[in-house]
Amino acid sequence: MGDPPEPVIDLGDAGDPDRTVEAQREIDYEMPADRLDEQQPQCPFGQAGSCCDICYMGPCRVSDDDQYGDDRGVCGATPGTVVSRNLYREIGAGVSSHSHHARESVELLAEIAEEEAGDFEIKDEQKLRSIAEDIGLEADGDVNEVAKAVADAAMDDFGPGGETLNWLERMPDSQREVLDEQGLLPLSSVDQQAARALAQTHKGNDSDTGHILKSALEAGVADGYAGLTMATDLQDVIFGTPSPTDATAHLGVLEEDQVNLAVHGHSPQLSEMVVKAAEELEDEAREVGADGINLVGICCTGNELAERHGIPMAAHSLQSELAVTTGALDAMVVDIQCIWPGISDLIECHHTRLITTVDYVRMEEATHIPFDEETAMEDAKKLVREAIEGYQDRKRRQKYEVNIPDRTQEAMVGFSDSAILGVLESIDPENPAQPIVDAIQAGQLRGIVGIVGCPNPKMREANMTEKLIENLLAADVLPVVTGCIGHIMAQGGYLDPDRVDELAGDGLQELLYTLGDAAGLDGPLPPVLHMGSCVDNSRIGNVIRAISEGSGIPVQDLPVAASAPELIAEKAVSIGTWALALGLPLHTAPALRIEASEVVTETLTEDLKDITGGYLIQDGTPDGAAEQLIDALDERRAPLVDADIEAEAGTAD
Repeated sequence: MGDPPEPVIDLGDAGDPDRTVEAQREIDYEMPADRLDEQQPQCPFGQAGSCCDICYMGPCRVSDDDQYGDDRGVCGATPGTVVSRNLYREIGAGVSSHSHHARESVELLAEIAEEEAGDFEIKDEQKLRSIAEDIGLEADGDVNEVAKAVADAAMDDFGPGGETLNWLERMPDSQREVLDEQGLLPLSSVDQQAARALAQTHKGNDSDTGHILKSALEAGVADGYAGLTMATDLQDVIFGTPSPTDATAHLGVLEEDQVNLAVHGHSPQLSEMVVKAAEELEDEAREVGADGINLVGICCTGNELAERHGIPMAAHSLQSELAVTTGALDAMVVDIQCIWPGISDLIECHHTRLITTVDYVRMEEATHIPFDEETAMEDAKKLVREAIEGYQDRKRRQKYEVNIPDRTQEAMVGFSDSAILGVLESIDPENPAQPIVDAIQAGQLRGIVGIVGCPNPKMREANMTEKLIENLLAADVLPVVTGCIGHIMAQGGYLDPDRVDELAGDGLQELLYTLGDAAGLDGPLPPVLHMGSCVDNSRIGNVIRAISEGSGIPVQDLPVAASAPELIAEKAVSIGTWALALGLPLHTAPALRIEASEVVTETLTEDLKDITGGYLIQDGTPDGAAEQLIDALDERRAPLVDADIEAEAGTAD
């Protein structure tokens, strides 16, 4: 690529969430928005889920619609078979991704229990004991013995499998009974669930659309508990359970005269140790002329570091390439998931050092420095020193012009399930669920929507997430967010308590002020609650469980819904499947790839209501999606408003 070109726009706008795509188009590098344009028009068969390429007689294109393709593939597969197999394979990939993430935490906890984990330790002993009790283990006694028992029980969920997964004990009682009656509880290990997704959908195996969808739902349940919930549970035990914390967001958190080191990905094992290493090596950075080390987070690692340490949230995944184009980033350290390959192309034009750390994640143009828990601090210091050398290179070679956006945004982050339930308990120590029931019955709270996922360039130009959330807030619906949606909210000021009066409806305003007072804040909670990274969707599930079991209201009767308004990844599809199995209305945009099959579409949008209580909403417009979500909440809220519900005393983690 040669020397980098002169900046063509003011990057003060480039990181603005409502201008990300527009700004990318104005930068003189190929960016995600450009690559999206080059892909147009995208294949309608692929978008409808009706392209089958699992054997070499194809690819075949099938559809229930006479306009597109035939109604059978070469082997005779119907649109229902093809669409359900494709969907199940996406879910299987998501299960693999999350369960592998969880397994890393299980292995680390086991090493800590055996005192073989070097610089890692248990930070939240109370949560460890609570988890042990919840899954039926002895919770008293020596902490290392409890940790070993919990780690062994967790590892059992990856093994041959028994009657059920241990971590299904973390599911709400009412929904576990529903799934048990429907034969939807996974009886095999989470590893077997992932493997079965490939085996069952291999050419010549299962072609029964309904049976394939049943297996897909089972896999979603396994993902929700032996993937998401297990990962978050054990990360909290090892690294500490987050509580509300102030952080700063936007690309403007980069500092020209400091060593700028970004940690990008999802694994806190790496990022937590880099935090310590950066603190220890501050003097080395100053010795080469820097004012210090500026550690920032990108993607879900950004959420993890912000909620536990208040470290700046520099960028969401779609902005990761923009971070490099500022010319200020001295090193980007990556681990797993959501690492866009386009970053490698930019490294050739900039001084930024791209460093991979995980054996199964390598990138062209990147340096690979393995990270091992046994040598964690030593490895982390190598990574930080790479950033220090990158800073020296930047200062030595003047062609690397720095162009940092002149914008930051303050945000309140880190509303873990424990923090939220602690606030409710301070209002009603006997019945922590009662304040939510009271708010629903009083009309202060119309419902809660968990809004999750990634920024998709297809939806960014329309401000899909922002407009959807503004509609919900105005209607007294409380949004709780995770993943890169959390970055969008932070950058846009939606995590700022000072904006409650501007954004929230009158009833929700009143509730947020009440909750803020109970939390000991000098004002309300923010209009949108940040609950962490994408695996921390399990925190939403834990809050739902606490409200359901504390009030005696089944999950499928609670005014709670989920939305992935900028769906990208296979793992997001598995998360959404968990939400459907949990009994929640689920909105996605772009639409799931099911349109080519009337059977699959009917099953997920209508029939599922009588099976799990959940159902699928597909709408690519923020106004339409908000309207359908609010209607779903109102349908569930109406009986609660008319009823005299006194919450049963309950406890939750």
